[in-house]
Amino acid sequence: MPSFSATTGGASHDAPIGRSVGCVTPQIAHFDAPLTLACGRALPEYDLAYETYGALDDARSNAVLVCHALNASHHVAGWYADDPDNLGWWDNMVGPGKPLDTDRFFVVGVNNLGSCFGSTGPVSINPATGAAWGSEFPIVTVEDWVDAQAQLADRLGIAQWAAVMGGSLGGMQALDWAIRYPQRIRNALVIAAAPNLSAENIAFNEIARQAILTDPEFHGGNFEAHGVKPRRGLRVARMIGHITYLSDEQMEAKFGRQLRDGLKFSFAPEFQIESYLRYQGEKFAEYYDANTYLRITKALDYFDPATRTDGDLARALSPATCRFLVISFTTDWRFPASRSREIVKALVRQQRDVSYAEIAAPHGHDAFLLDNAQYHGVVRAWFERIASGLRASESQG
Repeated sequence: MPSFSATTGGASHDAPIGRSVGCVTPQIAHFDAPLTLACGRALPEYDLAYETYGALDDARSNAVLVCHALNASHHVAGWYADDPDNLGWWDNMVGPGKPLDTDRFFVVGVNNLGSCFGSTGPVSINPATGAAWGSEFPIVTVEDWVDAQAQLADRLGIAQWAAVMGGSLGGMQALDWAIRYPQRIRNALVIAAAPNLSAENIAFNEIARQAILTDPEFHGGNFEAHGVKPRRGLRVARMIGHITYLSDEQMEAKFGRQLRDGLKFSFAPEFQIESYLRYQGEKFAEYYDANTYLRITKALDYFDPATRTDGDLARALSPATCRFLVISFTTDWRFPASRSREIVKALVRQQRDVSYAEIAAPHGHDAFLLDNAQYHGVVRAWFERIASGLRASESQG
């Protein structure tokens, strides 16, 4: 079977030479076999959009799966020839010489089922009706995503991942890989994640969903048939979510109580933070699908491996055999460090190989996406350890 690699090029882009994977091409994997979902329904067929960076080695042992968070996609690194400004969401992490070094590893980014960026989801065509799935698309779970990712790994000829990594919802997928397919993963990097959502987190998600569900233009999820889009609901949902991604410290430093142009004694955006949130909401409402947002936030709510073991997280993690790196951030109040420590303690109870890093960063939950020398240094060292193991295996072989 041939090696897989991303299409590279694009020297005209501003990214530093040798520091980016370059111009990349997304791919689609089609699966004809039905996929049974946790909700009891099945997708008769489905597509997964994905991208790859680097090259798969002869032993097919250097593959790393990157799982995305809420509103991201398979576009992890690089840019597109027809859209050079569309830089991958983790481009600072993945590439030649970066913490996840594509000179050493074959990196796969995959878009989850139910999304709106190429994988089968509400905006896709339902083969049974010939129309978009829309509100009829089933609710999917983290477990469903991991099962679909395992099918993609089979398609790519990857029997075992050198690592599965992700931040936030992506970290939950990495954790589930270790539980669900323990023999197919050697390392799990669980970053800015939690073993389940707190009641407060579920509450924020529900408020965001209600903003969409009560938008007059939602039409029960069949808004496309009416030629409209629930932009107001999406705007509010994004504004709510965005607040939870930032820390109070970061918002104070960036915006404080700065006014745009003095007090106007109106309900128009007067403070800079108001203007910023409205901008983020407007932008999000233009490109994201409302039915997708509802389903992905539900997948977040439902994730809780310990429900299968009477609330015992350590027992839920007992199938895992891989090494773990768990990373949290001091100002992340959506998934605070205490939730990461729950994972670590449960793994220690099971006598698993786990390392933990708590990174001092002012950026809140979004810190996992940003440049931080300590954070990137920890990830780099972890992957250097993995690469050293690969070299040792090659020399013994």
